[in-house]
Amino acid sequence: MSTTRRNFIHTLTKGAAAAAITPVLGSSLDGLAPESSVTPIITESAGSFEPTKLRYRVPHKIGMGGVALGNGFAETDDTTALQAMQGAWDAGIRYFDTSPWYGLGLSERRMGNFLHGKDKKEYVISTKVGRLMYPDADFTHPLWKGRLNFNYKYDYTADGVRRSVEDSLLRLGIPALDIVFIHDLSPDNGDMKDKWVEYFKVAQNGAMKALTKMREEGLIKAWGLGVNTIEPAMQTLEVADPDVFLSATQYSLVKHKDDLEVLFPACEKRDVSIIVGAPLAAGLLAGKDRYLYAGEKPKDVMDKYAKMKKIATAHKVDLRSAALQFTAAPKVVASTIPGIRTAQQAAENYASMSAKIPVDFWAELKKEKLIEERAEVPKV
Repeated sequence: MSTTRRNFIHTLTKGAAAAAITPVLGSSLDGLAPESSVTPIITESAGSFEPTKLRYRVPHKIGMGGVALGNGFAETDDTTALQAMQGAWDAGIRYFDTSPWYGLGLSERRMGNFLHGKDKKEYVISTKVGRLMYPDADFTHPLWKGRLNFNYKYDYTADGVRRSVEDSLLRLGIPALDIVFIHDLSPDNGDMKDKWVEYFKVAQNGAMKALTKMREEGLIKAWGLGVNTIEPAMQTLEVADPDVFLSATQYSLVKHKDDLEVLFPACEKRDVSIIVGAPLAAGLLAGKDRYLYAGEKPKDVMDKYAKMKKIATAHKVDLRSAALQFTAAPKVVASTIPGIRTAQQAAENYASMSAKIPVDFWAELKKEKLIEERAEVPKV
């Protein structure tokens, strides 16, 4: 029998109280998820599942990332956020990605404030699970500017995922989600570090099975991981049946070798698609004085960027446009999702996808070994 909204909520409320993993900041993973009925061990070997034959694939080559709407990097007022959503819509963008983590619910609320009046058939939306929010008037975090009013705890159990999905729907004010990503289950997560594997084991027996069931029952169209490293995605391909990965910070003009050589071929074998997150390297390739999220600017990356700017100038190419088109070019990539803070950025990003870029530009980048020889480039 298929899951209805009524028994979905019933299941949620019956199990949610037992779902939470230890709050993260300043804590350890001793007694990982003792309240949960999920045993934190890997119980399925690779290949013990039946892969889905027909997978959902995002039909829009460019989308909108929701970090900026959550006050990532800088505080954004509600009016500007609403104008950014309107600008994205007016430009033609119809895929939107967000997360409870972005501003501790703020990005979802702002995105939903615009989308709740739209016909759900007109757009695609993805959000994420793995963190549950709870009220905390004094909580602050260096990633998110302004007042947050919420704190978070990790929960990758089945009950935690169901609760997270329902919470997201309520914050967004929309009737359904298309894609759900298991978020930040990765060794680069400062809360987890080398203990990410323990969280992964919980997710394998909890979140992954719950999301597979939601997909089978039609509550969502697809699921996968949203991570900044390759290893968790590769492991998920071994033990579960994902449809799509949001590979963030791993495929851009200045960094793409690992995705190109390792993750992309593995996904192609399973017909799993890729959403490229941070295609502009968190702003660097759009002219911002920053690279990714840690505040570091590695010398090799900045040297490569400087050389690319000179070549772009010589060929009269807008480097942001080249960066976005490059990330969308591989066949395995369904969509690229740069962050958008203003209506002007939305219009510029969308226009970048149709900008004319001469083949000689790509040829020179390869000749100078600034991009990999086997990297797919846009066709004229």
